[in-house]
Amino acid sequence: MALIVAAEATALLAAAAWYGYQLAAGSPVLSFWGAVFTLGLLLAFSAWLYSVAVFLCRGYRWTRAAALVAQLFVLTIGFPTLTGGLPLAGAAMLVPAGTAIVLLFHNKVISFASRTGSATPAL
Repeated sequence: MALIVAAEATALLAAAAWYGYQLAAGSPVLSFWGAVFTLGLLLAFSAWLYSVAVFLCRGYRWTRAAALVAQLFVLTIGFPTLTGGLPLAGAAMLVPAGTAIVLLFHNKVISFASRTGSATPAL
């Protein structure tokens, strides 16, 4: 499960790198600062997904909700991409997201991701 989330974060980081390269190469944009903001969002979301993957490996409970929200965002983008004339890109988004959603509700993942954190030590 964490591998799927990490792979999605890697794909998002690659998309951000490509977007940044296109921005630096002088591709025409309507708003330069809007494009910089979009690049920042791509990088921030990628970092967030990497942290979700790491803490999911550690078994923290909150990561299931964070991973589910990320998968729902991917589905929101994947379906229009699939029906908008880019079936390969849409399928590349929908298949891992659907797999991750199914795995998030699997009994072994639920029982593994039940750690709530450690209590603060008392003196």
